[in-house]
Amino acid sequence: MQLGIIGLPASGKTTIFNALTGQDQPTGAMGGGGRMELHTAVVDVPDPRLDALSAFFKPSKTIYAKVTYVDIGGLAKGKHEGETSQEGLPAALVGQLAQMDGFVQVVRAFEDPNMAHPSGSLDPTRDLAALQTELLLNDMIITERRLAKLNEERQRGGRDKATVEREITLIQRLADCLGQEQPLRSLNLTAEEQRNLAGLGLLTLKPVLVVINLGEGQAMPSLGPTPTGVEILGLQGKIEMEIAQLPPEDVATFLAEYGIQEPGRKRVIRASYDLLALQTFFTMKEDEVRAWRLRRGGTALEAAATVHTDLARGFIRAEVIAWDDLLALGGLAEARSKGKLRLEGKDYVVAEGEIIHIRFNV
Repeated sequence: MQLGIIGLPASGKTTIFNALTGQDQPTGAMGGGGRMELHTAVVDVPDPRLDALSAFFKPSKTIYAKVTYVDIGGLAKGKHEGETSQEGLPAALVGQLAQMDGFVQVVRAFEDPNMAHPSGSLDPTRDLAALQTELLLNDMIITERRLAKLNEERQRGGRDKATVEREITLIQRLADCLGQEQPLRSLNLTAEEQRNLAGLGLLTLKPVLVVINLGEGQAMPSLGPTPTGVEILGLQGKIEMEIAQLPPEDVATFLAEYGIQEPGRKRVIRASYDLLALQTFFTMKEDEVRAWRLRRGGTALEAAATVHTDLARGFIRAEVIAWDDLLALGGLAEARSKGKLRLEGKDYVVAEGEIIHIRFNV
């Protein structure tokens, strides 16, 4: 699962990337200078439940769920060399954006005399709208071209007529939505419809988390109506980057100095994870406590396959218990002896934060 960090030039995208990942990539460039540079990092998803389990059972390994961030070039037309994508965003940029499962959109709110805003003034509402517009225009171009090809195909025949008509109806529905300046994620598309659209590279289908890049001590600005299906969080990017790059023993001192209860990066990482419609389940072994990601609504069989394909292939039953109930009981063996583990079949829908032990036979 990958989240692309995008934004207008000089929005502080790489600062936010460094803040979330603890990396030290160079910051301060205007962005979009003709090079397609990508920075990628995998980070742990902070989870107090896993911390509590680890503190209690003291395994030799504690493994967190992961999120991958990709810092992608500035989202501005005409700023990259090379072929453009259908007179819209550059083709190389669209190719990278299409591979992402969702976006973290960085919007600048901080003042910096050493880094002028490309538009000449700070206006987070304007910049957020500009980001949305670029993605909408990209999808408009794609749907218009797809409709033209489908209409040509309808006229000359070849493919099953009913299949072509169904696709035309679907693409026209998308075009109507975009024509109303609404992102495609606002449509209630079925799972089958989403699969049929997967290869088109439609960007407004993807979930979005907006991060307002704030200066030190700066309050969140007023942004007006929130775009459809978008969560907005504020982050003091420069300070959070400094925190993320400190040795662990120095972090507590730094937080106390600035009166910060918890690094804001943890809040953003958790929101990023939630953005992808993921939930967490846990497994426990004698030497390991581990968090795993699973789609919301995922079954016990899917959870087994997430851990190992052999567990799914030989699935018999899942032993299930809530994480806090297990803590109260003192372990799997104690829960089992007291009859507190529930036995569930392969179609059981896993709940958030459950501990699962798979019985299997291969």
